[in-house]
Amino acid sequence: MHATDIAAALNASLPGVSYEASDAIDQPVLYVPRDAFFDTCKALRDTPALNFSFLAEMTAVDWWPKEPRFEVVYHFCNIGIANLPYAGASGEAKRLRIKVRLDGADARVHTLVPLWPNANWYEREVWDLFGIMFENHPDLRRILLPDEWEGHPARKDYPVQVNVPVNSSMPLQMTEKEFVANIEAQRVKTRFR
Repeated sequence: MHATDIAAALNASLPGVSYEASDAIDQPVLYVPRDAFFDTCKALRDTPALNFSFLAEMTAVDWWPKEPRFEVVYHFCNIGIANLPYAGASGEAKRLRIKVRLDGADARVHTLVPLWPNANWYEREVWDLFGIMFENHPDLRRILLPDEWEGHPARKDYPVQVNVPVNSSMPLQMTEKEFVANIEAQRVKTRFR
């Protein structure tokens, strides 16, 4: 099933929503407007001809300094069970990549936890690392970093280097006496193990 076919099936359920469809090498890709995101995902799950009932994974991309800055990326699966009792069902498994573009100043999207409970931890991870807010999330708090951590380290504008002033008064090499003392200390440690 191509991305244009999926978009056409979605437009039957959600007329007036404009989808940008493209086919990647591995699976179809749909760009979904943020305002129609939750309803689109619900239709993907509940439309029998689509039946994308499994949220496989989720992440985000930071395109800084471009706008829209973020893309939230979801991978859905139709596991393709044969002999399903509705029209359009087939035994062929299908995958779909959904992308939602978000501006840097307003990086928020509706949570998918009511539709797929496993989205809970995926969304917490994306919030923790990218700072993207998930509206109506039941427990949006840090999952990878300590609670007192400041900022979101997967953002491209996050400061990754710490500037430590060089102390030029420190000796760059050991004296012979310090070297011998270190060797003796190591011998003592290994002898008593």
